[in-house]
Amino acid sequence: QVQLVESGGGLVQAGGSLRLSCAASGRTFSTYAMGWFRQAPGKEREFVAAISWTGGSTHYAHSVKGRFTISRDNGKNILYLQMNSLKPEDTAVYYCAAKYVSDTYYYTHEYEYVYWGQGTQVTVSS
Repeated sequence: QVQLVESGGGLVQAGGSLRLSCAASGRTFSTYAMGWFRQAPGKEREFVAAISWTGGSTHYAHSVKGRFTISRDNGKNILYLQMNSLKPEDTAVYYCAAKYVSDTYYYTHEYEYVYWGQGTQVTVSS
């Protein structure tokens, strides 16, 4: 199995940027497709971005496309989420997730992921 630890959250003004990191340990990181999800207060957890194990395929929720970038460094076992032009509606707890794969696809549904981090809070003030 793999253990995931997110970091990089914090308080930022609207229009600002943050970069989240997700450090993985355990089994070989490069055998996992990865995703970012978020949960705002009183709302269901929702998909944000996903990346294949190679990093060659990515997918974004419509609400963040063009503002957020998902990437990974398999040599360092780290997943990233660069968030630019942040909006108050981006305020949420952000989670990274991992799915063991033998293909080069990305995955966008919460139920497809087995391993989850503890989350990191992102707060965007207006």
